[in-house]
Parts: sequence; C-alpha cells; structure tokens
Amino acid sequence: MSTAAASPHPPSPKCFVSIGEAMVEVAPAQTVGAFTMGVAGDTLNTAWYLRALRPDWTTHYVSRVGSDAVSAAMLDHMRTAGIDTQFVDQDPRKTVGLYLISLRDGERSFSYWRGQSAARDLAADPARLAQALQGADMIYFSGITLAILDQSGRETLHAALTAARTRGATVAFDPNLRPNLWTSGDEMRREITAGAALSDIVLPSFDDEQTHFGDTCPAATMARYHSAISQTVIVKNGAGPIHYIHDGQTGEVAAPPACAIVDTTSAGDSFNAGLLAHLGGTTPLPDLITNASRIAGQVIGAKGALVPLDLSALSL
Repeated sequence: MSTAAASPHPPSPKCFVSIGEAMVEVAPAQTVGAFTMGVAGDTLNTAWYLRALRPDWTTHYVSRVGSDAVSAAMLDHMRTAGIDTQFVDQDPRKTVGLYLISLRDGERSFSYWRGQSAARDLAADPARLAQALQGADMIYFSGITLAILDQSGRETLHAALTAARTRGATVAFDPNLRPNLWTSGDEMRREITAGAALSDIVLPSFDDEQTHFGDTCPAATMARYHSAISQTVIVKNGAGPIHYIHDGQTGEVAAPPACAIVDTTSAGDSFNAGLLAHLGGTTPLPDLITNASRIAGQVIGAKGALVPLDLSALSL
C-alpha cells in the first residue's frame, strides 16, 4: 500500500475585478453602409478576454447601467460570457453610452454619445464600491475609468483601491489616454499619474504617452511610471519592441508579427488580459508578453472589439 502523503488542496480560483464603463458599440459591417451593434468598453473588453483565457477564475465587472432594454441586453451579454454582474448597478434615470467605430486601413477612430451614461456614477456609493472590491485578488481599471468620474468619484475610487491593496489585492492600470474625456491635458496627466501611483502594474501604450507626456522612447515611459512606485511597467509599442520592468529587471521583447490588420480595436485590452491571466505564475515575463502579443494579433485580424480566440494557437 502506498504511504505517499495526500496531495495538497489545489489553490482557490482567483477573483478578478474590472472597473469601468460598458458601452454599445456600433461598427461597420461587411456590407457597405451597414452596421453591427455590440457591447464593448476598454475594461469590459479586458474582462471578457480574461474570462475566455481563465474560465477557472471568477471575473466581476463593476459599473452602472440603465434599466432600459439596451441595458438589460448588455447585462445578458456579460452574463453569457461568464462575467459576474452583481456589481453592475442599474439606474432608472440614465442609460448607457454609445460609440461608433470608423475604419480606415485598419486604424479606427471613434464618435461618442455618452452624456447620459450611468457609469459616471459607478463610484457614487463608497460602501457599495468597497463591497465590490472585497475579496478581489486582482483589480483592473483604466484612465477612461478615471476620466468618466467626477473628482469626488475619483477620490472614492482611490480610497477603495488603497484599501484593497492593503488587504493584499494586486491593482493593474492601463492609462488609456483619451484627452477628449478630460477638461484639460494638465488634468489628464495629473490624474493618470495619481492612478499609476495606486497601482502595482501599469500597462501604457507608447504612442499615446509620447503624444501626451512627451516621452522620447518607450524606456522613458517605463521609467516615468516606475518612478510613480509601480512595481511592474509593460510598455506596449504597436509592432515595435515591448519594454518592461518587473522584479527589478528590465528588458524588451520583440512583438510577433501580425498576420493581418483588419481592426485595431481592443488590441491593447486583449493584450492586457493575456498578460494578467498568467502574471505571477512560473512563466517568465518575456514569454507572457509574447503570448499576450499573439492574442492581440488574433484580435486585430478581425472586426470588432470582442473576437473569439483560437486558444490552440497560444503557448499558455
């Protein structure tokens, strides 16, 4: 009879919480002049891809929507994807925002209608927000999350994230610079820097950082965010090398070439999901970056923000 010790209990599934705004997405269809309607939003996109990559994790979305039919359809969409919506509150007075994608040579531009977006009040109730973050292992938010909130909401979010980190949660942040959402460039830079200081992981995109912070190279972006006390900084750089600092080590990783560029919507959001899905394990960070780049490569090869992934083509 074997005398081997019993196997230890497997680790509990992680709890991932993403905070932000879900919107109705209107995108060009294959037929000229026709459009398709879907659901997307930067932090929702990351939650959606992370859920696809890590079905063993619990994935929550924290936001606010209306109580109308389109809001109900949005909630159904999230639930169908396996995203927990218990902390997506419904506001009977407001609805959800909408954006229209325009494409030219694979690059996208956006037109927004979000003045009545209920998500602007997602941090209006400090107790409710604290409840949503209770028990989270990893919390993810973005510069857009900050931009849609008023100053009181930002302060509430800051306090909730600080408390969650004190409990041991890891906080990840994508600056996702959108100047049209801010009253000024100075306000945007100030609030983005404050958001980075609340975070363990920062995931900027160099082209935006160069434009709005004046960084001369990805290494400068990396150094600036690392100086804000962020432990890990990974600078996305389009088709160029991705720069990182992690556990005191710096380096760069060549992004695998994309087969085709159809629509760059959600490239960074899906990259973030691919990275966060396995960060903290035994896989070396350069391999995680390569795998996350392959995920983004699949996403930009199809139209729309949410694209089914071919998991067999991934290395993790």
